[in-house]
Amino acid sequence: MSRKAPLRGAKGGGPAAPLGLHPRNRHQGSYDFDALLRVEPGLARHLVTTPRGERSIDFARPESVRALNAALLHQQYGVRRWELPDGYLCPPVPGRADYVHCLADLLAADLGGAPPQGSAVRVLDIGVGANLVYPLIGHAEYGWHFVGSDIDNSALEIARRTLGHNPGFAAAIELRHQSQRNSMFKGVLAEGERFAASLCNPPFHASAAEAAEGSRRKWRNLGRVSEVRGKRPALNFGGQSNELWCSGGEAGFLRRMIEESAQIPECIGWFTSLVAKAEHLAALRARLERSAVREVREIPMAQGAKRSRLLAWSFLDAGQRAALCGAPRGDA
Repeated sequence: MSRKAPLRGAKGGGPAAPLGLHPRNRHQGSYDFDALLRVEPGLARHLVTTPRGERSIDFARPESVRALNAALLHQQYGVRRWELPDGYLCPPVPGRADYVHCLADLLAADLGGAPPQGSAVRVLDIGVGANLVYPLIGHAEYGWHFVGSDIDNSALEIARRTLGHNPGFAAAIELRHQSQRNSMFKGVLAEGERFAASLCNPPFHASAAEAAEGSRRKWRNLGRVSEVRGKRPALNFGGQSNELWCSGGEAGFLRRMIEESAQIPECIGWFTSLVAKAEHLAALRARLERSAVREVREIPMAQGAKRSRLLAWSFLDAGQRAALCGAPRGDA
């Protein structure tokens, strides 16, 4: 098994540069609220003034986070009428964009360094959710085509409503119901179907109680301690039970994903997932070693103080992976 250096933030030769958003990420610096208000005037009622006299939103309020996401997706990516009901996971758009750009770099490494563009690049989003954020950003930035799967039919119906308002995206994004709750790929992939990559943001927690405690920590970090005493805290980024926790938590989910990926080694060029907890990496590396993968990559990511990483593995060689991006086999 080959374990190449990370594509970003690699150590060696001297001090590593501070890790921030990907250079191609559109969300560098502060939010441009004037531009956001021009496309989504309703965001105005969610604005607050910080102690430093700057405009922002209250990130502890789920409705404000949703309004900001709708404005960002409209202003930056041309997504109209993005809506998300109460309770569904509302991920931060800048962090999701970083994953897409890091995935583009991963694919580019097999293609001479240029990120692949266009519909020949097919990506599978495991657990696409009602928010549909990865396919929306991936198609807007690179023209990729997506299949998004989810076990929650209601989430898929919400995502379909967004696609109904955005026909250009609808032509590039297919949604599929995963009827096998304990499977990631089985029951979703058609016979002979191939993808350049898969992506996933797995449930972090191992139980509902653990997810609730994670929410309390978020509120404490947001300075809202008094509001969580004696009652269940609101989830500022929302989330249904299947989005927040599963048996074995993040580590268990990814162990199952690795095991299942070994059963379909030629179907996906790069299997990838976010890994929120660094302490899970050693066990996941050991499991990948036993699965006879050809290559493993660990790509560090950061948004503000939050640190994460993208774990990627492949059973194919560079030429085979390049072919899944539409390149002739001899061009890799």
